[in-house]
Amino acid sequence: MTEYRRLFIPGGRYFFTVVTYQRRSIFNEPQHVNLLREAFKHIMESRPFTIDAIVILPDHLHCIWQLPDNDDDFSGRWREIKKYVSKRIGAEGKRPREKDVWQRRFWEHAIRDEDDWRRHVDYIHYNPVKHSLVTSPAQWPYSSFRKAVAAGWYDSNWGCNGQPATIKDMDIE
Repeated sequence: MTEYRRLFIPGGRYFFTVVTYQRRSIFNEPQHVNLLREAFKHIMESRPFTIDAIVILPDHLHCIWQLPDNDDDFSGRWREIKKYVSKRIGAEGKRPREKDVWQRRFWEHAIRDEDDWRRHVDYIHYNPVKHSLVTSPAQWPYSSFRKAVAAGWYDSNWGCNGQPATIKDMDIE
């Protein structure tokens, strides 16, 4: 059996990939996206963290979180978010005591520095284009891209002329 090792850093910043069970397109439904957003807000009230960037695609999502100082429990937060969504949209699945909404695990990467952060933010915002869902990051409705443009991180046409050089070698699916 594979042994999973996670790097827990109090106050850390992490990039996550979370995938639906069997890559089902659960988040094609706007009400399911809204439910996921509601789950984030609900969990953030009791277990605070900030989201630097996020994209929600039909069968997976990517995001970057910043945890509070002296807190490294991203796993507990994901457990609660997944549970919140599963209780509301999940059907009883083939797995004992589980609903078939999410893959059991998620993938995380501890952000090392400003360049690493920037590459992962770019990856998040370009992801809908990578998956041929839109031709421009600005066209995808379930992304923090427009907030990033408003914050001055990007020009509104960023990503329209092909894959940015910062993410050419990244494949985090």
